[in-house]
Amino acid sequence: MPPSAETLTLVADIGGTNTRVALAHGTEVMADTIRRYANAEQPSLEAALRRFLSESGDVQVVGACVDVAGPVKDGRGTLTNRDWTIDTTTLAQATGAKVTAILNDLQAQGHALGFLDLSKTSTILPFAEAGRDATKLVVNVGTGFNVAQVFETGTGRLVPPAEAGHVTLPVRSEADLRLARFVGAAYGFGSVEEVLSGRGIVQVHDWLGQEESDPTRMTSAEIMAAMSQGGDSRAVRAGRIFVRMLGAVAGDLALTTLPFGGVWLVGGLARAFAPYLLDFGFVEAFRDKGRFSGFMEAFGVGVVEDDNAALVGCASHIARLVQAAQPSA
Repeated sequence: MPPSAETLTLVADIGGTNTRVALAHGTEVMADTIRRYANAEQPSLEAALRRFLSESGDVQVVGACVDVAGPVKDGRGTLTNRDWTIDTTTLAQATGAKVTAILNDLQAQGHALGFLDLSKTSTILPFAEAGRDATKLVVNVGTGFNVAQVFETGTGRLVPPAEAGHVTLPVRSEADLRLARFVGAAYGFGSVEEVLSGRGIVQVHDWLGQEESDPTRMTSAEIMAAMSQGGDSRAVRAGRIFVRMLGAVAGDLALTTLPFGGVWLVGGLARAFAPYLLDFGFVEAFRDKGRFSGFMEAFGVGVVEDDNAALVGCASHIARLVQAAQPSA
């Protein structure tokens, strides 16, 4: 069936800096319709969505689903790093859609699983055979850190929100304790996100500088560039600490949620670190759980390298809601 007003939906991925909007037909995002808008140039999210529809020929859509980089509660989403909020009523008014949904960005990533182009994913640890209803876990490593569990239920996929980046950083050694104290100095609390994020890799590098009495500082981009040169630079040592901590935290989360359907790393920093995970000790840290180390082999780990995954997740979620809203034959 060709796209029509009865099958087209609008999907949007709203970050702190940019908003990406596209049309979708069922679960498929129409790649040639994707447009990017700088948030600073838009008076509101509603204005950006109306602009997209105008630039797309005032196309009509039956459904609209947006994901926001921030908390979502009772059908209302709030951006963490921008004074924007959106609720389902406003979304319906801006788009003309009869069926609407608002997700946080990690929920969208969870809804994308199973609908992604596998050529845009990579495997870090092999995935064991699992049933269709096996729980999955999405772990975001980017500007911030967060997770989303993915449950398959009798009424469809359930992806509840979380704020896992703000739990306590695990400490297994004196060095870990010093790192936790260093990154928590500004807020009195060493959280996971203070290490496993864009600012986190900078803080790890700064902490090593304090340990080694070297005041040289680098941005996250400079650290990644220096890591690519190899050797035993402070950037490489910081990268190894980052990867080992990521493995330990991901392993803790796997034991907490039992994602026999696999653990998926998403986000810009996860993609940037993907080439280093095996060499820098991710697997060893992930499975280093004492008498449960063997049990950890039940969990596969992959990296989602598709930058449009959140849009795909919005498309799959709203497609299910639109179908459910259709009158029974």
